[in-house]
Amino acid sequence: MQERRKAREVALQVLYSLNFVSLDVDKAMELFWGNFMAPKAAREFAARIIEGTWIHRDELDSLIAGCSDNWSLGRMSKVDISILRLAVFEFLYCEEIPPKVTINEAVDLGKMFGSENSGAFINGILDAIHFKIDKDHADPSVHPVTGPAKA
Repeated sequence: MQERRKAREVALQVLYSLNFVSLDVDKAMELFWGNFMAPKAAREFAARIIEGTWIHRDELDSLIAGCSDNWSLGRMSKVDISILRLAVFEFLYCEEIPPKVTINEAVDLGKMFGSENSGAFINGILDAIHFKIDKDHADPSVHPVTGPAKA
């Protein structure tokens, strides 16, 4: 599983950089891999979560904003929001990964790359999102992002 840890670190770095440059995802990954090496499995998983997170970022941001009391996305650090996006992408689109693993990995990324308080901040928001997703899965008429189905 070290390959997935490395893949998440790579994904975070690429997603973070996309907040500041006007590149498409493929070009950003190409630039990253031009300078850094990683095993094939790590590269494949990193590409999956980078592309998916970036494509679904509006949906992910909506869910994050809805579960982050007193914190608008604009107030969050770019590192923290990048970690939250990739973790929420895993919650929604990587069903093979247990949510506890996703949370643990995101908290570790926050501790490594974020501020002193990033780990606890990320943990709190991801716990709330995980609870909301679990609750919404129990009621099939509720989508985790858009809410209850309209009659």
